[in-house]
Amino acid sequence: MNQRRYEKALEELQSRGGSDPWMIFKIMGEFVEGFETMREVGPGITIFGSARTKQSDPYYEMAREVAAALARRGYTIITGGGPGAMEAANRGAQEAGGRSVGLNIVLPMEQDPNPYQDVELSFRYFFTRKVCFAKYAIGYVVMPGGFGTMDEFFEALTLIQTHKMRDFPIVLMGKDYWGGLVRWMKRTMVEEGTIGEKDPDLFYLTDDPHEAAEVIQRALEEGSNIRPEWRKQIAKARKQAARINATRRIQNRKKKT
Repeated sequence: MNQRRYEKALEELQSRGGSDPWMIFKIMGEFVEGFETMREVGPGITIFGSARTKQSDPYYEMAREVAAALARRGYTIITGGGPGAMEAANRGAQEAGGRSVGLNIVLPMEQDPNPYQDVELSFRYFFTRKVCFAKYAIGYVVMPGGFGTMDEFFEALTLIQTHKMRDFPIVLMGKDYWGGLVRWMKRTMVEEGTIGEKDPDLFYLTDDPHEAAEVIQRALEEGSNIRPEWRKQIAKARKQAARINATRRIQNRKKKT
């Protein structure tokens, strides 16, 4: 952009009454920083969940366990970087010897960064953050959560359904929590024709962290037959898993001696 076009774009922003004419450059800056930081973190699995989940809540331990199970398979765990289920997932990844990433968001409440992040980014805008969640993940795990978690879950389903995003495995954790919603989707949305009969097959519901990790692994391996980029990601994950397991064996030997 030459100087005259730059000035004209700035004048246009100001003429529209924008309170922050520099917003477009702030957005670009978030994308650049996010892409530069995240391009080497994969292969990643993004785990969503409520910031309000307490450490005493069984769902906290569930998030911690599923993150550890995926990390031991060589996958980087990506979360929103906050407390609650996000903290549990980042913690589980670190405890398993895997890589833990947090994509934090500046909010007036609830979003204090948790201490279990190897890579930490901070975003002002939800949509730039969402792009990084999706762009650098090859699978989603959705823990019990509120409006934000449901927004991220349904946006992923919408983008996959409309072929705007590649179809990757999505696992819902918590049958008691999500069961009513899933039944409503099948009994009401499918029957009313507002979604397709096979659309509920876009996700998998379980309470078992190890089953969740196995479902994601199996889906990626089967999908790699038609997605060469997944084969590369799986191979990279296996190398990282071998490193993690070797480190754990060495640590266990030291404890015994």
